[in-house]
Amino acid sequence: MSELTKSSANLKIAKTIKLFIGGDFPRTESGRSMPVFQAKSKKLYANLCKASRKDLRNAVTAAQGAQHGWAAKTAYNRTQILYRMAEMTEGKREEFIEVLTGTLGYTKIQANKAVNEAIDAFVYYAGFADKYQQLVGTVNPVSGPHHNFTTSEPVGVVALVGNVKFNLGDLVAQIAAVIASGNAVIVIMANEGAASIAPLSEVFATSDLTKGVVNLLTGDLQELYPHMGTHMEINSISFQNSDKKVLGELKEMGATNMKRVIGPVKEQLSLDHLINFVEYKTVWHPIGN
Repeated sequence: MSELTKSSANLKIAKTIKLFIGGDFPRTESGRSMPVFQAKSKKLYANLCKASRKDLRNAVTAAQGAQHGWAAKTAYNRTQILYRMAEMTEGKREEFIEVLTGTLGYTKIQANKAVNEAIDAFVYYAGFADKYQQLVGTVNPVSGPHHNFTTSEPVGVVALVGNVKFNLGDLVAQIAAVIASGNAVIVIMANEGAASIAPLSEVFATSDLTKGVVNLLTGDLQELYPHMGTHMEINSISFQNSDKKVLGELKEMGATNMKRVIGPVKEQLSLDHLINFVEYKTVWHPIGN
């Protein structure tokens, strides 16, 4: 065996971690990639796809196509699916731990804690998915022969920008808060911790979730946020990044189609976080003769 053959046999090929759009795992249409290095080194861990404007548009199309069907499911069914996500996260615990220790330098104890927080977030919003309606809906006292009541509805397609400082539990809570009420979401992953898109996308792909409800992109926020802010089919933005300049620009861009822009949320597990992504409909119904 030649020396070249011997050395080649020991080479480890860095994997390419794909995007998650419409329930599928496509590469970016641009063909670009970004390196992810092993913790505290310059040794290549994997290559991430660098999403383009077209990838973002494809994700919005997928979310639009899925949102109405997801919202039409019973609240109890959405609860079951969110709980299934918690089960699948538990099943992929070792994969999450490998990513967190390998790319972020977590100890195994820290990585286990992060996975536990992600599971807790799924369970928390699974519990709220069929209960928040009773808490935010009302029967309104009105004068006249009418029954008047207010109910909540999902806003539609939501874009989510994760925090620069990666936290798996917070990211899962942010996604679950959006989809629990029947919305679809496009997530722009922060560069730190972005390799977690691999096991996380598999959780969504294997949890009976309608394809297209959750879409995960890795890429350059500075490149993508102007297109996200001006896209007329994105109904709301959850901006959990600390960049106040970008937040301000998104609010200005969103004024064109009255896009709701939610800034950083301090309490990730809360009813308030969930109802950031609902709107209200008031119905008048005549009663009596």
